[in-house]
Amino acid sequence: MNTHALTSAPALGRREVIAAIGLLGTGAVLSQETSAQEAGSREDTRLQMGSGYIRTKDGTEIFYKDWGPKGAPPIHFHHGWPLSADDWDTQMLFFMTNGYRVVAHDRRGHGRSTQVVTGNDMDHYAADASSVAEHLDLRNAVHIGHSTGGGEVARYVAKFGQPQGRVAKVVLVSSVPPLMLKTASNPGGTPIDVFNGYRSALAANRAQFYLDVASGPFYGFNRPGAKVSQAVIDNWWRQGMMGGAVAQYEGIKAFSETDQTDDLKTISVPTLILQGDDDQVVPYRDASLLQSKLIKNSTLKTYPGYPHGMLTTHADVLNAEILKFLKA
Repeated sequence: MNTHALTSAPALGRREVIAAIGLLGTGAVLSQETSAQEAGSREDTRLQMGSGYIRTKDGTEIFYKDWGPKGAPPIHFHHGWPLSADDWDTQMLFFMTNGYRVVAHDRRGHGRSTQVVTGNDMDHYAADASSVAEHLDLRNAVHIGHSTGGGEVARYVAKFGQPQGRVAKVVLVSSVPPLMLKTASNPGGTPIDVFNGYRSALAANRAQFYLDVASGPFYGFNRPGAKVSQAVIDNWWRQGMMGGAVAQYEGIKAFSETDQTDDLKTISVPTLILQGDDDQVVPYRDASLLQSKLIKNSTLKTYPGYPHGMLTTHADVLNAEILKFLKA
């Protein structure tokens, strides 16, 4: 290297530096365009990753991730309360590497989406999911929902997805339908006092409440002999605290008091129902067992000892099960 040439070169002025950067940028763009042209017919098979926002009719901005080849079969993931699309990262990476286009969005009031104080109900959740699917033009998609996300999937498929012909299959994991709340017609449900307790704990100290949920019943870390992961707990807490307190507070009513019996009866596409029998958040006898009776074309699989957050604690088992269903 000629160090003398470097040290003796005249200093560039501000205009010269800006001009040089501009030329470098032009060269980079030309290089990218040339590479894209050379790719030609390989465009559809290239690995693509991205994210963005869509704006709903009421002005809410919904954040979404969209990874994988755009021509690949699409999977749309719907997360649980009070989390975000990040809760699906393990599944999205797995299915992307298995040849799928994977999409997940942050529910309104959660994650990176607008922290709205209105529309925190299952109808708006489903409409927002539909806006994402329409914006990305997802067709013949598989919709996978966990917990509250399962309720969102059921409402979306019944009200939007099937009527529009956009849905190929459904997967419900530890999902809330048909109705979590104990009522005269749903005697096996969870008493209202439990959900009132959620609301009180969230309002009093949301950070501590979310730490307690993740450290205890959500992943079954409160069970004797459980292998506790502090990283998993921290990630759950991080996602919860990213969202808005009002939306998450009102979301408790949405996931616990919405009767989705008719939604389940409407679903006609092949549906896989998965739940652990040690789910301490959504008791399986009042959830997956009833789902399998209400959804005509459904397959139920129950996992002994698995917790509510089994997609994280037993990702290898669940991912393989879902992949098998998708390929069937």
